Amino acid sequence: MTIAWNNKQNWLKSAHNTKWCLIGCALGDFGTIAYFQFTTHNLTTLTVMMLAMVNGLLTSIALETIILVRAKFSLSDALKTAFGMSFISMLAMEAAMNLTDYAFTGGAILTWWVIPISLFVGFITPWPYNYWRLQKHGKSCH
Repeated sequence: MTIAWNNKQNWLKSAHNTKWCLIGCALGDFGTIAYFQFTTHNLTTLTVMMLAMVNGLLTSIALETIILVRAKFSLSDALKTAFGMSFISMLAMEAAMNLTDYAFTGGAILTWWVIPISLFVGFITPWPYNYWRLQKHGKSCH
């Protein structure tokens, strides 16, 4: 099956879904980096970045669950849907954000000018995949 890449409705819907995923991922990711940036610790940069990615995934799932519960999903259905979201998309987003941080700062350092770049790269990376998934399978998290 050939995918039509010109469905404006699905680009908008996939952008909306990607935005919510980005907010959830960024909260956990940036929060973890900020914590370790301002706290004395002995962890390596790679360890901090891995913890940031894990926390980003967890906060994304938590935020998605809250959104779905507010949309009248039962808690169990909301959790199943949140866990069933594309981990490929979330992992790509997290990796893109952290690789951007690493490229500009050496890793696990938040600066005011890197945050918007990381958010942009984190959004753009999974967005086409989210569109493709919606277009091909009709799967969307909202």
